[in-house]
Amino acid sequence: MPTQLQAPKGVAEYVPNASAAFLAVRDALSAPASLAGYGYVELPVFEDTNLYIRGVGESTDVVSKEMYTFQDRGGRSITLRPEGTAGVVRAVVEHNLDRATLPVKLWYSGPFFRAERPQQGRYRQFHQVGVEALGSDDPALDAEVIAIAWEGFRSLGLTGVRLTINSLGDGQTRAEYRDVLTRFLDTLDLDEQTVQRVKINPLRVLDDKRQDMIKKLADAPLITDVLSGEALTHHEGVRDYLSELGIEFVDDPRLVRGLDYYTRTTFEFVHDGLGAQSAVGGGGRYDSLMADLGGQDLSGVGWGIGIDRTMLACAAEGIEIAPEARVDVYLVPVGDAVRKQLVVLAASLRRAGVRVDMAFDGRGLKGAMRAADRSGARFAVVMGDRDLAARTVEVKDLADGQQTTVTWSELIRTLQERLR
Repeated sequence: MPTQLQAPKGVAEYVPNASAAFLAVRDALSAPASLAGYGYVELPVFEDTNLYIRGVGESTDVVSKEMYTFQDRGGRSITLRPEGTAGVVRAVVEHNLDRATLPVKLWYSGPFFRAERPQQGRYRQFHQVGVEALGSDDPALDAEVIAIAWEGFRSLGLTGVRLTINSLGDGQTRAEYRDVLTRFLDTLDLDEQTVQRVKINPLRVLDDKRQDMIKKLADAPLITDVLSGEALTHHEGVRDYLSELGIEFVDDPRLVRGLDYYTRTTFEFVHDGLGAQSAVGGGGRYDSLMADLGGQDLSGVGWGIGIDRTMLACAAEGIEIAPEARVDVYLVPVGDAVRKQLVVLAASLRRAGVRVDMAFDGRGLKGAMRAADRSGARFAVVMGDRDLAARTVEVKDLADGQQTTVTWSELIRTLQERLR
């Protein structure tokens, strides 16, 4: 007997009924973006590896350790996408979306890939919803982006999500902070890998999650101490807008996130119910990414939120995302003679927007009614030989058991009215 095949280790896979909850979370996170005028973009699952080297940064763990990279048949280096922002910016530049009305507002959703050690909430294939807004420096846009995520969490009933924010400053700030931080890091006893990381981008060291490094960095200088006047004004503007929106936040001057393109506003959504890997998602502003990828010198701001991790947050709070019944009506043929007519009625009902399933394989009445109950349908439509001759059906309310006779011509209208 052949060995039973299984999904690869570290893959988040969803089957009914968990898949219904997955879709509900995805839709809840994306719905506020649509209400704010963000258009959907469907991105490639793999890209030219240089997109991530140039966009995300060689010094990041994502690029140096976690990417799934391979050569295609033409010898080109291809990488399964580890994040969404670089791909969105590439698409904006390639399709000249930045030549129209600004800001360009887009949202996306799908699977992403990182070669990490699998654990709860951290997968090798994971799923995200993301939003990106490009072409405006207005701090109100930063606040809007954050508010879209906040509304998504609220619509799911989540109350334990916390927002932490920071500013990584502008070019002037980062140049000054790089010198200050490098001088501090030079006083520490660092391993060779960290020394090399300091040479490429010293800010990356602040994202080190090793406990011994966290202790060594406890007295590291803060970037907020050297913010330029312009960067400080922008950050205060974001904070003011969030306060006006009633969105609570905590300032975290050590928050840097794990990608090199972030500048100025940086934020993270965390939930204590997820354990050590507490981030549900996060994002920030990226002032030079579009220019780095060959486009105009336009800034952007956005986020990526894990669908898998949001589901875990809901579970931690005891929030049940009840799957919607997959059908409204279940058709039950009693005898082979009526089956063709019920197939036709099923097609007519579906065209009218009624979700319909039916019993197959000559199942008996008792078995078919049990299947109707399991389907979650509100009504069963039963037809036998006498109903075929009279051109009627029996409509049974599966909640209270009441049954009525309805003609074929009135069936669609009757069910639509009762399903309202």
